[in-house]
Amino acid sequence: MVEPVLMKGNEAIAEAAIRGGCRYFFGYPITPQNEIPEYMSWRLPEVGGVFLQAESEVAAINMVYGASGAGGRVMTSSSSPGISLKQEGISYIAAAELPCVIVNMVRGGPGLGGIQPAQSDYFQATRGGGHGDYRLIVLGPGTVQEAANLMMQAFDLAEKYRNPVMLLGDGVLGQMMEPVVFPEYPGPAPVEKDCVTDGAKGREPRIINTLMLDPDDLYRHNLKLQAKYARIAENEVRYEEYLTEDAEWVFVAYGTTARICKSVVDQIRPEGYRVGVFRPISLWPFPKAPLGDLAGRVKGMLVVEMSMGQMVDDAKLAVECKAPVHFYGVAGGIVPSRADTRKKLLHLMQAVKGGDQQ
Repeated sequence: MVEPVLMKGNEAIAEAAIRGGCRYFFGYPITPQNEIPEYMSWRLPEVGGVFLQAESEVAAINMVYGASGAGGRVMTSSSSPGISLKQEGISYIAAAELPCVIVNMVRGGPGLGGIQPAQSDYFQATRGGGHGDYRLIVLGPGTVQEAANLMMQAFDLAEKYRNPVMLLGDGVLGQMMEPVVFPEYPGPAPVEKDCVTDGAKGREPRIINTLMLDPDDLYRHNLKLQAKYARIAENEVRYEEYLTEDAEWVFVAYGTTARICKSVVDQIRPEGYRVGVFRPISLWPFPKAPLGDLAGRVKGMLVVEMSMGQMVDDAKLAVECKAPVHFYGVAGGIVPSRADTRKKLLHLMQAVKGGDQQ
């Protein structure tokens, strides 16, 4: 039996990446994710890997571009302002159809903001963030254990679809300590790496290029990308439902806020309130169909976020007016309390009940 190890979230993510085959890391320090590059700096050399602290976030993401093009399992990590600086490079990597993994431990913004946790990079992560029509696979873990599990899967997903994968966490997840059991990793899934520039030995040269001056060529490339994103949307949806079978009201939340919502549910269920939680794990592709199906069975939904309302748009699109969708959010690095979240939900339930009686 494998004994669990008590680890900080950032360190567990780094160890999971190494166990998942990552051998190259390029990054630049920024709070609250600094434990990831710190851990990588001593752990990667132990397994024959390469750690390099770049001179900037812009340099780091372009090093990721080069290492991926050469066939390496490579990642970078940062927090909100640093991820913003990487956006041009991320767009290039997506356009070149190269695999890599990016970790964003979100902090409060906009601007330099603060170092406390937030979820206000949801738009940036799920809408591409950089220029052009492209998508990232975005995974939103809720526990340190799940972060480790998803991190080990992220590299296989990136190579399967030749696309960047982002693990979207926050300062709470990165800094908390929880027991972790690292799953056995069977090794990389067999994927034909016909994009790797490893020397033209007995084959035609491979050129990695995202400049297409012919509009028809660029249009065809965009259609190819969109077809790939459609396959991802069909095959890679991940979500969790918690006590939704008989629920009349449902929280919709991801990451840290989903944990708070589960705690509220555990508190008020014994009081007779039939409430559950719907937790998206894949933030893109968003679990539209399952949430839409659930909406047909409930009186209302409350989206809870550590932002001023970014995921709520996706929830409303998925629900398609089958049930009212309400929002409760905080920003600036404030974590919503269980008491305030409970109060908001009960107020909504009473308002709807009062309207029914009228």
